[in-house]
Amino acid sequence: MIKVTFIEHDGTERSVEAVDGNSLMLAAVSNNVPGIDADCGGCCSCGTCHVYVNEEWIDKLKPMDDDEEDMLDMVDDRRSNSRLACQITVRENLDGLVVTTPEFQF
Repeated sequence: MIKVTFIEHDGTERSVEAVDGNSLMLAAVSNNVPGIDADCGGCCSCGTCHVYVNEEWIDKLKPMDDDEEDMLDMVDDRRSNSRLACQITVRENLDGLVVTTPEFQF
């Protein structure tokens, strides 16, 4: 299992175990992480699994594709480290990953 820490917008931390090969969104939903709505179920069509990836982890992620880029363009509070959790595949090299959830999902 791979450890991932979700930090809520208020600073509350929740560490969960994620399955190698599953999405970060699935890890959040399976562990009832607040702030990850995942309305579309992981189809990259809603943006409600928006997270901020801690800077030291950005380079370890697969680059975002055009669909994710387009969806994030609709997010009001997008930052340079914004990603959609449904588009991040959890792998062993992400053991210890830290992400923060925004105050609101759109």
